[in-house]
Amino acid sequence: MARNLAKLKTNVDDNTLRLEKAAGNVSNDLDKVIHERMRLGIISALAANEKLSFNDLKRLLDTTDGNVSVHARKLEEAGYLTCKKSFAGRTPLTEYKITKDGRKALERYLDHMEALIRAMKGAR
Repeated sequence: MARNLAKLKTNVDDNTLRLEKAAGNVSNDLDKVIHERMRLGIISALAANEKLSFNDLKRLLDTTDGNVSVHARKLEEAGYLTCKKSFAGRTPLTEYKITKDGRKALERYLDHMEALIRAMKGAR
């Protein structure tokens, strides 16, 4: 029985090491700007739509004005989206669009997440 437990522990340790290595390789490459939940939601919504207004994003993500504002600004500072401010009559209108760099960053992020999932499935 002790021999079986030792063998099981070795297999678990080997799988854990493979998972840690795969996760470490992938997580080191993850885009820290996109990895935050709200920013990932914003950039994903923009990737699926030509443009979205501030209110569209707020409604889609079920969040507050402050959340949309802060996280959209971070994405804009990273060059991942553009922000255009105008007026519709007397009402302010803020519209966002994903940039080429933003689309590439999202694709890289998704590739890394898919690699992590493959590594996890392969370790079973």
